[in-house]
Amino acid sequence: MKDYDLVIIGGGPAGLSAAVKAYDEGIKNILVVERDNRLGGILNQCIHNGFGLQRFKEELTGPEYAHRFIDEAQKRDIDIMMNTIVMDLHEDKTVLLMNEERGMFEVKPKAIILAMGCRERPRGALNTPGSRPAGVYSAGTAQKLVNLEGYLPGKKVVILGSGDIGLIMARRMTLEGAEVECVAELMPFSGGLKRNIVQCLHDYDIPLYYSTTISGIKGTDRVEGVYLSKVDENLRVIEGTEKFVECDTVLLSVGLLPENELTKEANIKLDPRTKGAYVSDKLMTNVDGIFAAGNVLHVHDLVDFVSEESELAAVNAANYIKGEFKETSEHTIDLEAGNGISYTLPQFIDYENMDESIIVKFRVNNVYPSRKICVYTDDKCIVERKKRVLAPGEMELLRLKKEDIDPETKKITIKLEEV
Repeated sequence: MKDYDLVIIGGGPAGLSAAVKAYDEGIKNILVVERDNRLGGILNQCIHNGFGLQRFKEELTGPEYAHRFIDEAQKRDIDIMMNTIVMDLHEDKTVLLMNEERGMFEVKPKAIILAMGCRERPRGALNTPGSRPAGVYSAGTAQKLVNLEGYLPGKKVVILGSGDIGLIMARRMTLEGAEVECVAELMPFSGGLKRNIVQCLHDYDIPLYYSTTISGIKGTDRVEGVYLSKVDENLRVIEGTEKFVECDTVLLSVGLLPENELTKEANIKLDPRTKGAYVSDKLMTNVDGIFAAGNVLHVHDLVDFVSEESELAAVNAANYIKGEFKETSEHTIDLEAGNGISYTLPQFIDYENMDESIIVKFRVNNVYPSRKICVYTDDKCIVERKKRVLAPGEMELLRLKKEDIDPETKKITIKLEEV
């Protein structure tokens, strides 16, 4: 095996955009590792349009968006290993790989970018009452069956969860001839983009029931129907609200989790809120030379943001390899999620080595009409921005300027306030 300066784990939009950017930053000796037999990651099964509006100023399907970066990677002749599994990742940046051609082998690059993406939350994590008949799928599995394998998993469908994949599959199943009875959402708000609620549900007269869950699944060999019940403010089923809905298929769209098993193996610190790595404004983890970006870091709503974030990780990884990356100083400032905010990313800023400005990403924890987003350095408000509506399904971006931050600041808090 040749020695590599940079290994990127994951050949989806995050990994590919990072590889292209790192190459353009002067790092020519790059290896992209992908466990699937094709590049593009989850985008390959996302055949609907709506991708690339921010990045390319045009509407693309998922495969079209992925191929923009696949083509760029191939033009640069970047080494790519597909059908290759990362067996182990160590703190010293040793990567144990396995594929059919070489068996098991090791590489030890100067830097690593984690770009493994995310996975769907499994049904088992929900403890849904009822039997376990055929016909229960995650929304992503159903999407793969329909879009890549040409198989329609059911004719009469109930969807639990209003995440973006579930909303998109409500429309997709309808277009393929299935009847989508409803989408049930446990929370009093949707976890998906507003545009997907309109285009995938409202346009097809598919009802969306908030504060509702599946309280039981009926069926022996195949799903025969589900029991839907309302839940209270503590998300407990309200007795007497149960109703039966006949269906032969249940799709679960109940959230995504960053794919961080390898991250844990390398003793990288995880944020309990994002479920991804704890990173600085340079997107470097607590393990020197290992960076993270994309959905493995925190779940994004738009792939354009994934590409942008991955390019930032690539620039910093390139600087690290070239010896131009400054070690984290002792003067770090924690970013805190205040009232109404679920999390912030990055989790801390290295003030001395901070760029002139950085982008902070965050999500709110509920639907909030007419609020102010306020940024405090200790007790001083340095940013104030009004928004008509804030919702958990849409990630917020905020630019922080170094010149606005007092050098003595110990903590930066982002929170919502009444207008």
